[in-house]
Amino acid sequence: MTHSPAGDELARLRQDASQLRQQLFNAGKRNEALSKTLRTAREELVRIKAEAERLSDPPNSFGTVIGTVENEDGTHSLDITTAGRRMRVAISPDLDLLRLVPGIDVRLSEGLVAIGIEGFASVGNVFPIRELLPDDRILIGTPGDDEQVYSLAAPLAAEGVRVGDHVLVDTRTHFATEKIEKPEVASLLLEEVPDISYNDIGGLSAQIDMIQDAVELPFEHPHLYTEHGLKPPKGILLYGPPGCGKTLIAKAVAHSLAQRKAGCQGSGGTASSDATGTVRSYFLNIKGPELLDKYVGETERQIRMIFARAREKASSGSPVVVFFDEMESLFRTRGTGKSSDVETTIVPQLLTEIDGVERMDNVIVIGASNREDLIDPAILRPGRLDVKIRIERPDAEAARDIFSKYLTAALPLHASEVEAAGSPEAAADSLIERSVERMFAHTPENRFVEVTYATGAKEELFFSDFASGAMIANIVDRAKKFAIKDLLAEGERGLRMAHFEHAIAEEFAEHEDLPNTTNPDEWARISGKKGERITQLRMIHGEGFSPVPDAGLHGGGAGAPGVETVEADPSLV
Repeated sequence: MTHSPAGDELARLRQDASQLRQQLFNAGKRNEALSKTLRTAREELVRIKAEAERLSDPPNSFGTVIGTVENEDGTHSLDITTAGRRMRVAISPDLDLLRLVPGIDVRLSEGLVAIGIEGFASVGNVFPIRELLPDDRILIGTPGDDEQVYSLAAPLAAEGVRVGDHVLVDTRTHFATEKIEKPEVASLLLEEVPDISYNDIGGLSAQIDMIQDAVELPFEHPHLYTEHGLKPPKGILLYGPPGCGKTLIAKAVAHSLAQRKAGCQGSGGTASSDATGTVRSYFLNIKGPELLDKYVGETERQIRMIFARAREKASSGSPVVVFFDEMESLFRTRGTGKSSDVETTIVPQLLTEIDGVERMDNVIVIGASNREDLIDPAILRPGRLDVKIRIERPDAEAARDIFSKYLTAALPLHASEVEAAGSPEAAADSLIERSVERMFAHTPENRFVEVTYATGAKEELFFSDFASGAMIANIVDRAKKFAIKDLLAEGERGLRMAHFEHAIAEEFAEHEDLPNTTNPDEWARISGKKGERITQLRMIHGEGFSPVPDAGLHGGGAGAPGVETVEADPSLV
C-alpha cells in the first residue's frame, strides 16, 4: 500500500492541530487561575487599603441630644452637649429625626456632624427625686444635701416619675435616663388595701364602733360635716398591749373606707377606679424602725415622701390610710434621746405634714403603739391625732368571739365531740366555751405572777390578765398541730378538747419566763398593766393556792419554798 504525499501532510496537520488545541486548553486553564489569583490579590489590596484608611481616620466623638431645631431652609440641626459644651451641629441625612429625642447619645464625625445614634446612658449615679419641675425637669438631692436640677430623658418623661423615685443620672449631661427601684423605697410604696374586714376581728366591737364614728362618718357623709362646720379628724391613735388587734383594726379601716367609697361612687361620688371599675384605696404600712436612717435628714425626707405620695393618690378621691406601726420608735418625746436627739427633727416633720399648708383631704393617719406614754405630747393633742382608742385585752366574752373566728364547724372535729354536742356547730361552740373556761379560770395552774406595788400592796395576776387575740390564735393553731400529729400516729381524725388543753398549757408555759424581773415597772407598762408603780415581781406559776374572788389584794410573803423572788433595782424604786 502506498502513501501519497498529500495524505501524509494531512495527517501531520491534524496532529499539529490536536497539539495546538491541547496547548490552548492548558493556556486557558493557567489564565483562569492567574485571573483568580489577580482578583484575590486585588480584593486583598482593597481590604488592606480600607483597613488602612479606617485606622487612619480621626476619632469620633459623642454627644447627648438636647433637642432638634428647624432651620429657615426647612432642614434640621441638632442641639447637643458634648465635653461640657453646648453645640448646634448638622445631621446626616441617613439619621431618623424621630429617634433624635432628648437624652439620647449620638456619634459625631470629625467635622462634628451627627452620623450615628447610640442609645441612652446606662451607667451613672442614683439620686432620689425631691420635687417635680415644669418642662420635664426634676429637683434631686445629692450627697451633702445639695440640690440640683436635671432634665428627664424622653422615655423617662413618657413613663412618668414621682417624688421619692430614685433615678439614674448622668452628671456630665444632667439628664436622668432611667428609674431605679430600690428595696428600701419599695417597702414604703403605696400598697393595695388588705382584704380584712371588721367581721374578721373578734372581741373589739366597742372599739370598732368608736373608730367607725371617728373615721367613716366623715368619708360617707362629707356634706353633713360641711353643713355643721365640722372637720373630720386628721389622725387616730390605737394604743394598748401587744397582740390585741391594733394593726388588724387599721387594715380593716382601710378596707371599709374602700367599700364605702365604692358605695358613694355608685350613687354619684367621684372615687377613682381602675380599668376594671373597682374603686382603688391605698394603705401605707409604715414600720417605725424601718424608717429610721443613720444619715441626717434621710428619715425626714422619707416622711415627706410618704405624705407626698398619700396626697397624690388622695387628690383623685381615693381614700388613703397612713398607718404608723410602733409609733413610739419614731416620735418619742423630744429631749429623751439616750445617744442622739433625732426626734427633735423627726417629730416636727410629722407635725408639719399634718398641720401644713397642704390639705390632707381623703388622708387619715393612724398610729399604733404599745407605749403611748413615750410619744411626744404635741402629736397627741387635738387637731393632730384627734381620737385615742385603747385596745383592751379580751375578757371571757371577747375571747369567745375571737375563738369563733378561728375555731369553726368547717374544721375537722373529732367524732366524739360532734356526737356529744349533736352537731358540728354545737361541737365547735362547746370547744370554744370549755377552752375559754380553761383560760380564764382562777385555778392554781393559771396563776402567773405576784406583783408588789410601791405602796406595799400585793396582787396575784393570772394568765387571763395577759391574754390577747394573738395568743388565742396561737392556741388554736397549736391544737390543730396536735390533731394532725394524732391523726398521723393513731389514725384518729379531728380536734378534741384534749388538744386545746394541751395547747393552752403549752402556750402558758412559753410565757412563764417572759416577765422582766430586772425592771418590773417597765415590763408592766409594755404588757398593758397601767396604774400604780410596780416594784417587785414574784413568779408563782403552778404554785398551789386558794383562789380569792375578783383577784383582789393578797398578802403573800417573799421567800416561800419553791418560789423565785426578784427585788427591783433600788434605783428604779
